[in-house]
Amino acid sequence: MFLENKINKEGKHGWIEVIAGSMFSGKTEELLRRLKRAKIARQRVEIFKPRVDVRYSTDEVVSHDANYISSTPVEGSGNILLLSGNVDVVGIDEAQFFDTGLVKVCQQLANQGVRVIVAGLDMDFKGEPFGPMPALMACAEYVTKVHAICIKCGDLAHFSHRLSNEESLVLLGEKVEYEPLCRSCFCKVNA
Repeated sequence: MFLENKINKEGKHGWIEVIAGSMFSGKTEELLRRLKRAKIARQRVEIFKPRVDVRYSTDEVVSHDANYISSTPVEGSGNILLLSGNVDVVGIDEAQFFDTGLVKVCQQLANQGVRVIVAGLDMDFKGEPFGPMPALMACAEYVTKVHAICIKCGDLAHFSHRLSNEESLVLLGEKVEYEPLCRSCFCKVNA
């Protein structure tokens, strides 16, 4: 069903790229790098983020090391289709906060010949698959898994350990609320 029309009417190929990892692993930085290169190549680019993400800016995608690009905050995945007409590349940050409809939106855009680049946490603070990210990784042509450095031992980290006892799934934060941990250190602090 979704694999139909892999090449759109103009003969353009679309695809989905997913950048996944823990907090502080460079996901947004890699997303920004790819989007800036697309702009240099004079491609028409539109960037989206969930309206709930207001940590650094309401209308920019901002990495933890303060690089940024203008973006459009949206309530849900359906808004991305409405606002992404006549583009070559769509960037989506913090994909884990979107509804599960994001997978169909990305598929539809790719089927229309759009390059879709998605960045997000692949696991929540409990180490469980997060939001639409697992399904996006399954249907993407390209998946890049990035890692942080474990704050406790220096190994590669791919878990986002929450430092507070807050149990809600969505808790926006940064170094005060989360730390990156490797599997071994994550298991020790959650034993």
